[in-house]
Order: sequence, then C-alpha cells, then structure tokens
Amino acid sequence: MKANITDSIQFGEGNFLRAFVDYCLQILNEKTTFSGKANVIQPLPDGMIDQLKKQNGKYHLFHEGVISGQNIRTGQQIDCVDLMVNPYQEFDQFLKLAENKNLTFVFSNTTEAGIALDQKDQFDATPPKSFPGKLLRLLHHRYKRFNGDTSKTLHIIPCELIDKNGSKLKEVILELCKKWQLEDDFVSWIQQNHFYNTLVDRIVPGYPKEDLEFYKKDLPFDDQLIVTCEPFFLWIIEGNPKLLEVFPVDQLKNIDVKVVSDLGIYRTRKVRILNGSHTSLVPVGLLHGTPTVSETLKDDFLKSFLSHTLFDEIIPSVDFDKKELEDYAQSVLERFSNPFIIHQLESISLNSISKFKVRVLPSLLSYYKKEGKIPQNLTFAMAALIYFYGKEISKHPHPLKDDPKNISFFNEVWKDNNIKKVVTKTLSNTELWGQNLAEIGPLKDKLTQALNAIASHQRISQAHQVYKKTFNHE
Repeated sequence: MKANITDSIQFGEGNFLRAFVDYCLQILNEKTTFSGKANVIQPLPDGMIDQLKKQNGKYHLFHEGVISGQNIRTGQQIDCVDLMVNPYQEFDQFLKLAENKNLTFVFSNTTEAGIALDQKDQFDATPPKSFPGKLLRLLHHRYKRFNGDTSKTLHIIPCELIDKNGSKLKEVILELCKKWQLEDDFVSWIQQNHFYNTLVDRIVPGYPKEDLEFYKKDLPFDDQLIVTCEPFFLWIIEGNPKLLEVFPVDQLKNIDVKVVSDLGIYRTRKVRILNGSHTSLVPVGLLHGTPTVSETLKDDFLKSFLSHTLFDEIIPSVDFDKKELEDYAQSVLERFSNPFIIHQLESISLNSISKFKVRVLPSLLSYYKKEGKIPQNLTFAMAALIYFYGKEISKHPHPLKDDPKNISFFNEVWKDNNIKKVVTKTLSNTELWGQNLAEIGPLKDKLTQALNAIASHQRISQAHQVYKKTFNHE
C-alpha cells in the first residue's frame, strides 16, 4: 500500500537532476511504498521548463555503460514530475508551492556558482535573482502560511558539486536574512530546517546527438528531452539516519544511496580514486597519443599504468576499508571503459596543475609518509604533467588550458631545458603546490629520473619502462 504523496521542490530542470534526483524518486515510487512527486522550478530566465510542460513532465532516461563486463543500453520513462514553474513568468504560482502541506524536500543543482551570496539580490524582486534568494522567499512564504509551525520545516538536499554544499547554502540563506532584515522568529524557524551536505556521482552526457533513431524508435511520444547517463549511481547524504523514515533510500538495491554521519571519507575516496586517476592519466595518455578515456582502457600500457597506480599506490594511501576502496576502484575502471561516453582527455586537461594539487598530490605524499618511499607511477604522472606543460620542448598538439600565470611559469622554467633546474624550480613553487616540495629529497630525485626518461625517449611507454628499471634498482 502506497504512503501519502511526498512532494518536493526541485530547483533545476537540467539533465543531471532529471537523471539523478528524479530517477531516484521514480525508483522509490516503483520499488517501495514511497509516493513522491517533484515540482520543478526553472532557476534561470532561460531554461527548458516550457518543453517539459509540453511533455507533461514526462521524458525517457537511457542507461548506457558497462556492468560486470557487459555493455548495457536500457531505457525507461520518468513520470514523477508534477508541477513545472517558471518563477520569472509565474511568480504567484512559484510562491504557492510553499503552501503545500505535503511538501517535504527541496533538491537543487544550480551549478557550483549557484550557492553564492548575491549582494544585489532583493527580497521584493519577483523573483530574487539568486537561487538562495528564491529559496529564502519560498521558505519565508511557508513560514507565514503555517504561522511558524516547526512541523512544516523541510529537508533541503542540494546536489551542487561543492564541498559542504548544504552548510554553505544555509550560511548564505542566513546572511540574506540579515541583509533583508527578516524577523528573528523566522530566522529561528530557518534553523529548524534540515540542510544536508551531499556527494553526488553520476556521469550524465544528456541528450544524445547521434543515433537518435535508436532512442526514439519505440517511444510513445516525440521526446525532445531524452537523457542518457551511465549506470553508476552514488549519492551520499550527510545527516541523521531519521531522514530514512521519510526518504527510504536504504530499501533500494539497484542504486547506491547512503545516509551517513560524515561523508568526508567518501569525498576523499572519490577525489583520490576517481578524480585522481583521471588527472594522473591525462598527461600520460595525451603524450602517448590516446585521445579518450575509454580508449586508454584498450591500450595495454595505459591500462596497466592506470591499474597499478590505482591499486598499488592510491588505495594504499587512503585510510579506509581496503575492500570498499578496491570495489570502488573496479567500478571506476568499468566506468572509464564505457564505450557510450566519449570523454576527451584534452577536455579533462583543463586546469591540470590545480587538479593535480587537490586530487593526486595528497595520495603521493600520503603514500610517502606511510610507506617511507616515493610512489613510482604517481611520480611518473607528475613528471609527465611537467613535460606536458613544457610545450616548447614536448611539441605535443594539445592546447594548454590553465591560469596564464601557470603557463607562463612553465614557459620560463623550460627555457634552457635543464631537467634538474626544471624539477627544482617546479617543486619549489609554493604557489603551485601550497608547500615547498623540493624539501622532499626522494621526490626530487625520482621526479628528475622520470622527467629525464620522458625527455629522452620518443614514446612515453618506453620512457616508463626505462624509468621503472632505474626506479627498482635503487
């Protein structure tokens, strides 16, 4: 028997939310007694809400990827979207959403820039410009409608890709309360709402640009909002397990949603294993002449390099259950091999220096601290990165997409093509790494060996072989 309708407000009508939150609601509706509806708000003046209205909130989601070594392509209709509102044209209807006594959740994905304080935002604007401003207007209207009843507070679950997204959203909301001089009792009521920090992980390419006949051949209507995504689904929500009483995601078997007391280790796991392996692979793969992530898994050298980097260096550097880390790493390799997602290494190379600092360097330094030696492949990846940025020397065809200051630095250090000086100056640049890495003698030595090998061999696979022999005989 189905429970009463549980309504949610969703800020965002884009591909990710429709393939993530709405899909989760759909599965909850199908597999449990939960009965949920998403009321979708278009957060920007230009959006897709009109097309969603034309389709009565219905669209099709296709999962494409690799599961247990098998390619899968499956589609299903999503029909959990109820009301669709453009607050720029339907402001009264927008506020009316807050009057729903069954309203329980607020979900959002307004890009990383969405959760930010806009000093120029105004309470009386119809609507306020920013996402936090719009949300605050809804919350204030709900507070007034129900006379401050604390049983009408909400579970606010943002999905923006920033650290501590729920805490940050709450902080901005409270800042706006001060700026707009809203009543103290309302501010106290805001504090009773539940703001959750989350980690979301799913690749969503979105509308398919090719092979449309395959997707549309058996559909009951001409769907202009088809979404494609990978099968992998991970949603970590940091908060009280009591959330499961109203959001029973623990009953789902085919997607991974967890409510945990601290998502820190899950963020570390994702950044170090998924993002870290991506970042390590980029300069090595591009210098090897391999353009896409999936193609790296078809190349013997790159596949071996990636596997050893993950299982022999990154995983030992992370303090967490080894089996869980290895299972996650296997899922990462499977995701990377997905033939339906064309992920260009060149596009991932954007801002590689800052990415290396956040995603790879912690694994390298942690491994050194725990094992008492420098990790072989992570150091080689760093050398490949430095060589990649020495474009006048490496002569590769790919554009460097980074802070001009970083590009200028590497142009300068590579001018006389002296490997020892390049390594010393690069490691000593505290603006790049947040510390003086040249003080770590073994890193300096191994990095010099790796960079010498890369610079003196035409093929990076040969350079790696030579470097391995030198590395292992010392």
